[in-house]
Amino acid sequence: MARAMAAAATVRTTTSPNPWVGAVVRTADGHEASGATEPPGGRHAEVVALDALAAAHDRDALRGATVRSTLEPCRHPGRTAPCTDALIAAGVGRVVIGIEDPDPLVAGAGIACLRAAGIDVAVGVASDAVTAQLSPYLTHRRTGRPHVVLKLAATLDGRVAAPDGSSQWITGPEARADAHRLRAESDAVLVGAGTVRADDPSLTVRDLPGGAPAPRPDAQPLRVVLGTAPPAARIHPCLQRSGSLPDLLDELGGRGVVQVMVEGGPTVAGSFHRAGLIDRYVLYLAPALFGGDDARPVLAGAGAPSVAELWRGRITDVARLGPDLRVELVPERT
Repeated sequence: MARAMAAAATVRTTTSPNPWVGAVVRTADGHEASGATEPPGGRHAEVVALDALAAAHDRDALRGATVRSTLEPCRHPGRTAPCTDALIAAGVGRVVIGIEDPDPLVAGAGIACLRAAGIDVAVGVASDAVTAQLSPYLTHRRTGRPHVVLKLAATLDGRVAAPDGSSQWITGPEARADAHRLRAESDAVLVGAGTVRADDPSLTVRDLPGGAPAPRPDAQPLRVVLGTAPPAARIHPCLQRSGSLPDLLDELGGRGVVQVMVEGGPTVAGSFHRAGLIDRYVLYLAPALFGGDDARPVLAGAGAPSVAELWRGRITDVARLGPDLRVELVPERT
């Protein structure tokens, strides 16, 4: 399953809105091949792995083989034929699955189909790790809304901009490249109109760190502005919206946005935070201090009125990127 997850990681930026799935097929005599989901309209991971092993040997080698897949194989026809049909036709003997697919079109139907065909099925292998890898997809399928990632770059004393509004660059090139990786993994990037007026960002994916999977050549994230962007701003074309944040997330989910990256300033970040709409926080911390209370804080607006009402999360990862630190955390509820 670890090798299947590794295969899935190589296609993280190319499969959306489909899940980034990895699979490994292994025959009784030790032959093995792996595969990962292709871009929309292409083969799913299980079929890629089956085809790879058959090409290296022959179709008969697949009989009785064990297939490990990070996600439950699909049962319904879509742009491709059901993966369960391919597994049954190949004559595999066992299918090991990381997690069940919550998509209503699957939701256990793939598992039931395989078992009805006499294939031994095991579910829940490395489920915690697979759940973490597929968390944006799972959020989208369970709620209809995108997985919301808040990205912030700050000094160690929790400030994101100077009193005059300047903020480029608090972090170093390694951290900024990693932030482009997050953009590449996101279907939409969201900022406030104030950020557009102040910085005139393009919000495109570029300058990815070495080894990061590149997005499809035709894919740039949908750019979303809270408010109205100036006509000549580089962010155009973009989606401009005002009103309820939950309603906006519903709209983005309906558009097939699996993950949205919030890159707005303290006002937008604070609004999403207080509404409880953030699924994952990614903070890039620079070894720098503004040294006063007049620089802009990470989150603008009213905070917790007492220590008893502090928002608390769970740190899931800490990494060093050049001189900076990347700290990731999720709300306690997740």
